[in-house]
Amino acid sequence: MSDGKKTKTTVNIYGQHFTIIGEESKAHMRHVAGMVDDKMREINEKNPYLDINKLAVLTAVNVVHDYMKLQEKYEILERQLKEKE
Repeated sequence: MSDGKKTKTTVNIYGQHFTIIGEESKAHMRHVAGMVDDKMREINEKNPYLDINKLAVLTAVNVVHDYMKLQEKYEILERQLKEKE
């Protein structure tokens, strides 16, 4: 959705309900929430004694790390594409 219309949905992340408002579809927001939930559970399996706040911060750090790695790969591919032009 890029028409500026806001969509509101409730999601469940790690057993807690959150209301999310955004310009994306409800399905997209639920998908994102599901990925966050999955990542939190993955980290919790390796570190079961973390409190919820530390778990949330570690999840954020992991997700940003993954994002930065993808961004680096994208920039490399973009440069390679420009070199071929």
